[in-house]
Amino acid sequence: MALRFKAALTATVSLLAVPAWAGEADDQRVAELGEKLVEYNQKAYGEDADEDGGRKPATRLWSVKPEAQIARADYYSELRGELGEIDQDALSPTAKIDAAVLRMILDEDIGNAQFREWEMPFDSDSNFWSYLNASRPFNTVEEYEAYISRMRDIPRYFGEHIDNARAGLARGFSVPRVTLEGRDASIAAYVVDDPEKSPFWRPFENIPARIPESDAERLRNDARQAIQRHATEGYRTLLHFFRDEYLPNTRTTLAAEAMPDGKAYYQQQIRQYTTLDLTAEQIHEIGLSEVARITAEMEKVKAEAGFEGTLDEFVVFLRTDPQFVARTPDELMGVSAYTAKRVDGVIADYFGFLPRHRFAIREVDPAIAPFYTAGRGGYTACQMNTYDLPSRPLYNIPALTLHECSPGHSFQAAFGAEQPELPEFRSGVYFSGFGEGWGLYTEYLGEEMGIYRTPYERFGRLSYEMWRAVRLVIDTGIHHYGWSREEAIDYLASRTALSEHEVGTEVDRYISWPGQALAYKLGEMTMRRVRAKAEAELGEQFDIRKFHDVVLSLGSVPLPVLEERIDAFIADGGQGLAGVSYD
Repeated sequence: MALRFKAALTATVSLLAVPAWAGEADDQRVAELGEKLVEYNQKAYGEDADEDGGRKPATRLWSVKPEAQIARADYYSELRGELGEIDQDALSPTAKIDAAVLRMILDEDIGNAQFREWEMPFDSDSNFWSYLNASRPFNTVEEYEAYISRMRDIPRYFGEHIDNARAGLARGFSVPRVTLEGRDASIAAYVVDDPEKSPFWRPFENIPARIPESDAERLRNDARQAIQRHATEGYRTLLHFFRDEYLPNTRTTLAAEAMPDGKAYYQQQIRQYTTLDLTAEQIHEIGLSEVARITAEMEKVKAEAGFEGTLDEFVVFLRTDPQFVARTPDELMGVSAYTAKRVDGVIADYFGFLPRHRFAIREVDPAIAPFYTAGRGGYTACQMNTYDLPSRPLYNIPALTLHECSPGHSFQAAFGAEQPELPEFRSGVYFSGFGEGWGLYTEYLGEEMGIYRTPYERFGRLSYEMWRAVRLVIDTGIHHYGWSREEAIDYLASRTALSEHEVGTEVDRYISWPGQALAYKLGEMTMRRVRAKAEAELGEQFDIRKFHDVVLSLGSVPLPVLEERIDAFIADGGQGLAGVSYD
């Protein structure tokens, strides 16, 4: 088994690459442009190189001043111009993928700069202040010192964001007010009288024994001062700005198209998050079609459950019956953990390459849980939201775990991390259409894997798919067709089994984050379509393990690149990753 892993780690991303390539010089130019991007970003984000060429921990936070944002966009435009001069037809298959990814990275930042998106620095789902603190100990004194130094830089960093947000307010470019009410709680959690009650203190609670006690004590003292004098004061200033100035002056309209140059801005957001060239009208119609199809599937599962009422009545039953509510956070977490272990029991039937890395399942931080989504997956852990347990029905947890944990985002992240041949500029790149499309696809895959054991869990899966289909209708409905918040809430609530709490937080997320919600269903539909094409054309040669390995070995790519790669997979007879045993 170890040899299998070792061989798999040396597999190339593309199976069509050849030892010598006629366009080798063009391939090298793409690689050099990627290296330039990495070097520029390392300097911009304060990640200096050490003597061995590795990265030192950043001792400062990056600049978000308009001058810095514009300078980066100008540099990206230069790189984009150089990339455009390369003959794409002369590139090797692997370099073509790298070039497409690089182009999309550059286009995204250039597009954001065009609309000065930094003047709207947060939304109802994410922000710039909740991700600066570390949740676990560091390994070295240098890492602790750098962390303390970054804390001291918080007032400057927040001040720049505040200036940007003021500029956005002045021109009517802001998050809609209705989606921000109550969000100040996530800032207030950092405004504490005792430094050791601050989220920034967590890494100092258990400093590793390998660090001498004399250093540990010094670090704790420095941390207390940095938290009290800098971090806490920075958050206090931000809290006053948010409550007293920003929130009262945010716009009361909802549509992205209602903002300055709004139609072009919304179209840019659609392109950024989906990586597809679709209009709002086209996406709306796709959504309506998917809603109708999934509704028919829901009716079948309702009948399977033996429920004799209407579909609406079945949804009310699911939302209100106590049997579907966890009594404690641990009960919900246990359902998620058991789902993940059932996946472990069959995952080798669906993937040839199994990454070594393991993930944890954690609860969402209580400071942000009231306004956070149901879950989120990442390399080290996937998170389950245990706030307001009645709003987290247990029949949804298997689908959520598949999406966020395995074989969804956490598995996906581990798989990608163990592909060392990807160039550094692609490390950490995340295209929502591909990444979220994969997450939703794995919910569907759970049917084939036998993960859903009851009609209720299968309905939960369909409800989650409907949730993503409805997003196509609601996002375009709000931002293009001018829907009200009430219309959006009614549409989502009447077509899914999501709780009222989740319905409200989700709609606010769509209002404040134009385009992002479109990525999931469009990405999943792309993945299911290219799989169906591969199955049809390869026939008995199709191996689901090889298909999944090839998809994930791409890393994160624009959806058109996925389609091209699966066309090559078909042309090559459905070959999997080199060095992985599929016997």
